[in-house]
Amino acid sequence: MTMPPFTLLSPATPIALACALCALAPAAQGQTSDPAPAASAELPAVQVTDTGEQPNGKLPLDTPTETGSRLGLTPRETPASVTVVDRATIDARGAQNTQEVLRAIPGVTAHDAPGNIGVQYRGFSGASITQLFNGINVQYTIAARPVDTWIYDRMEAIGGPSSFLNGAGAVGGTLNYITKLATRHDISEAQVRLGSDRLREASVGLNRRIAGDGQGSGDHYLRIDLNQRKADGWTEGTKRDATQLAASLLSDFGGGVSHTLAYEYQREWVDRPYWGTPLLNPITGTLRIDPGTRFKNYNSADGVYAQRVQWLRSITDWRVSDALQLRNTFYVYDALRDYRNVETYAFNRTNTAVTRSSTLLQRHDQRLVGNRLDGTYKGSIGGLRSDWAFGLDVSLNRQTRFPNSLSGTVSTVNPYFFVTEPFFTIRGMTPGFRPDRENKVRTAAVFAENRTFLTPSLSLVSALRHERIELDLTNRRAVNATNPATYSRTYRPTTGRLGLVWDVAPGANLYAQYATAADPPAGILSTASFANVRDNSELTTGRQIEVGTKLDFWQGKGNATLAAYRITRKNIATEDPANRNNTLLVGEQSARGVEAGIGLQPTAQWSIQGNVGYARARYENYTQGGVSYAGKTPTNTPRLVANLWTSYAFTPQWQGSIGVRRVSAVYADAANTLRWPAYTLLDLGLSYQVHRNAQLTLRVRNATNRTYAANLTSTMAYLGEPRTADLTLRVAF
Repeated sequence: MTMPPFTLLSPATPIALACALCALAPAAQGQTSDPAPAASAELPAVQVTDTGEQPNGKLPLDTPTETGSRLGLTPRETPASVTVVDRATIDARGAQNTQEVLRAIPGVTAHDAPGNIGVQYRGFSGASITQLFNGINVQYTIAARPVDTWIYDRMEAIGGPSSFLNGAGAVGGTLNYITKLATRHDISEAQVRLGSDRLREASVGLNRRIAGDGQGSGDHYLRIDLNQRKADGWTEGTKRDATQLAASLLSDFGGGVSHTLAYEYQREWVDRPYWGTPLLNPITGTLRIDPGTRFKNYNSADGVYAQRVQWLRSITDWRVSDALQLRNTFYVYDALRDYRNVETYAFNRTNTAVTRSSTLLQRHDQRLVGNRLDGTYKGSIGGLRSDWAFGLDVSLNRQTRFPNSLSGTVSTVNPYFFVTEPFFTIRGMTPGFRPDRENKVRTAAVFAENRTFLTPSLSLVSALRHERIELDLTNRRAVNATNPATYSRTYRPTTGRLGLVWDVAPGANLYAQYATAADPPAGILSTASFANVRDNSELTTGRQIEVGTKLDFWQGKGNATLAAYRITRKNIATEDPANRNNTLLVGEQSARGVEAGIGLQPTAQWSIQGNVGYARARYENYTQGGVSYAGKTPTNTPRLVANLWTSYAFTPQWQGSIGVRRVSAVYADAANTLRWPAYTLLDLGLSYQVHRNAQLTLRVRNATNRTYAANLTSTMAYLGEPRTADLTLRVAF
């Protein structure tokens, strides 16, 4: 039987429309570009200073961020735990994708299972963690699938409730991936990487002035970053092909106005993706896998995960005066994701055969269009310095899902020697997609933030955001009592922050803050079902109290951060004890913890950086299947995560590096009866400076070849990568 090719469509209408709108009315975003040169409309010149600090050394506490505040505060000035992972650190650690970058954030763990992208932060996960792309929330967790790092400039994170900055979500924290954009100086860089599992990766980046004389008005700068990566997976039959492109044009128009037009394209195709490894029976206590199945892949012979993502941003920045700046960001996001897989595998009672089930043919078609107008104003109140940020944010997020699933058994195979079927030979599966429902999420928000200096050493930082979120569901299949033709609901969350920062000594401060957040009781709004919307009339509420310090020590050779927090999330959807068919919004989850980070530069040759996160997460009130899980720890939530990196330059040409990561035990079930033990990972690196503009680096990841679970279900472990090695040549001039 000949099957039609499995194609990933690329609807161009939203992008074409966005291009037309951008041509007519440039819009903007403040995170884009450096200020224009001094000769251009009185904008200050950019000054680049070599601090002498090395990657993996001192923490970047004095670099302004966009994720912790819209006021341009540095991590040191923000009354919250803020982490910045800059490009130099990404390169120094050889982070291959965005999830590897996450290891620099205290307490964070992540996995990239194809249909269940997961991040744990401060005891929370799923929709309770907001993942932004250049400050934009696409309101969909799978959108945060790991992307190869070449196109990214840096990553920023803020721990705890932060809905007051970027909208509903973010009870556990916010992660922001920031793309490289055109700058006002020339850049030429390239990289080639070869490694285990036939890894082949090539990357290039160029930034050039293409018009003007470099004096300001009339100057135009173009940047292009391109990455192509191909590799076999470490499981049998898996292959991945991924491409990323980021292009941007920065234009100085004079009068304090600059504009950046940015386009991004991401394509990923995975043949026969790995979904997990079956757990050995009896599934109880400490979980185990059969070592003989570690590299086995029980998916269909032609299983597929594929995605195509496009971004368009039009970014205008207007410096009205030294005190007032305005920004406007118009953005379009268009994504298409396809699945064709058999996704669940379980051993029989005697562990002599594996049963394969859960067949899914699925398409997700998502489009997001929005505009954010914001500004900053430097002023005073009653003679006290007082700075403001304010704005308006509107968006329309539309997603249509096309599921076709079968829950029954597909086949039972020998665990070690087997052949799986072509997907469309499975009875009940035929090519083509039929829409199920369409979700439209309309959001309109106003926000304001302020920092007022009560004394020269004491500042009050506050923020407030009010949103109107309209969710409309349209049924594209049979209409019945449980699935009406349409259904709508409106949410109106108001969230905020109030914090104090006290500079107790030069280079040292103390802070305290109270912050709130709101997120959906179950799942996310862009994929919510009729049952979710009908039963969950309100968003959950998150509350956090946090205290901490940020300080320099050892005569400036070291710095550190320390934070202690308590978060409570209420209004979680939980089972009605009186009627198991109903849900009540009375559930509650909490987390108490401590996070610490340290950076040391003992000598110019030796750098040390580390972090640790301890989170005691638990359900205060949660019932499922007629059983109360009060006092239990949520699944896949470790109490302790610790990281340490150190690098040492033996000679001007040779440098060695070591990375160690420790993750404590996690539970696979809400009853906390199934446990995966703690594990430690070791990464090694050795670099040689071939030329002043070229460096050759050999890396060995998971050097001890530790078998560990990155994510658990009740029957499977999604394993992390075994030992791999790669050799990278990087040039920059």
